[in-house]
Amino acid sequence: MKQVLSGMTPTKLEAVVAELGQPRFVARQLGQWLYQKQIYSFDEMTNVSKKVRELLTERYDLGRSKPVRKSVSKDGTVKYLFAVADGRTVESVYIPDGDRATLCVSSQVGCKMGCRFCMTGRQGFEANLTAAEILNQIYALPEFERLTNIVFMGQGEPFDNTDAVMRSLEILTADWGLAWSPKRITVSTVGVMRGLQRFLRDSRCNLAISLHFAFANDRAEHMPAQRPYPIEDVVEMLRHEDFCRDTDEENPREGSHQRRLSFEYILFEGLNDKVHHLDRIVKLLRGLDCRVNLIPFHRIPDSPYRGATPDKLMRTRNYLTSKGVFTTVRASRGEDIEAACGLLNTRHNNEKD
Repeated sequence: MKQVLSGMTPTKLEAVVAELGQPRFVARQLGQWLYQKQIYSFDEMTNVSKKVRELLTERYDLGRSKPVRKSVSKDGTVKYLFAVADGRTVESVYIPDGDRATLCVSSQVGCKMGCRFCMTGRQGFEANLTAAEILNQIYALPEFERLTNIVFMGQGEPFDNTDAVMRSLEILTADWGLAWSPKRITVSTVGVMRGLQRFLRDSRCNLAISLHFAFANDRAEHMPAQRPYPIEDVVEMLRHEDFCRDTDEENPREGSHQRRLSFEYILFEGLNDKVHHLDRIVKLLRGLDCRVNLIPFHRIPDSPYRGATPDKLMRTRNYLTSKGVFTTVRASRGEDIEAACGLLNTRHNNEKD
């Protein structure tokens, strides 16, 4: 099987060109083509000799492939399906919003976390994505040039695949990669501690914690990851980090070394929307410089969960804000194209069967 060049660091690329008997500057050329230009073939590397291109084609794979399927929403949201190893597929979602354009990328096929309200959790775990497969969702996006933000909130738990996620973050933010500001990238997790600790140490990207239930027993019932990774322990660890609640997401403070911290909270009718649930959020997050993002629930087939009404979302936002917890309501996007993670992938697999 051919090695994949995408996802390699400059040091790894230097080893590749050394094996090909080429000078070190060729590694720099390869890096520029890999990470600063959208190419799908070695033949597009016009400043690399034909001999080197032939050797690369013979021994290596570029690691680029275009999406195999897409669904377009009436609100402009586009859901893409990408082919990955062993005939599997994975989703990413492009969300345009005025001058802002966000891509939601996946880090795994399926997921081990088993959240009861998540279609990906229902699928179970199938495979970790490589750094190349994560990056391909970004580089091969038809709207790549319009992107302003990337969120690791698609299929899978990023810190259950820490090595590949951290490598992709390095390439996205390094001067020799895409040179994106870390403040344009957010990684979401249920709180997998070892990967989270490494992320906090080695990256400056923003962090989002999937909270959804603030009481431990409730969270364990609906989110089994609460048992190995109690939210109370996650929050306590975060109290020792330096965060800033930057309220201007369109123009984040580039001069600040701090990252933003947010907590994601899907508001479910009758499950986590009562005053005592909200007061628990206030108590849990007291003293943290963070925000809470309230998220409308996208229904999934055969699910007992029901999302709260728009009016309830706004009243919840107002209540939490009045208690000193800065809270926003995330707009519902792409529901007509099954934008909830895992739905397009499941439908595609069912059609193949």
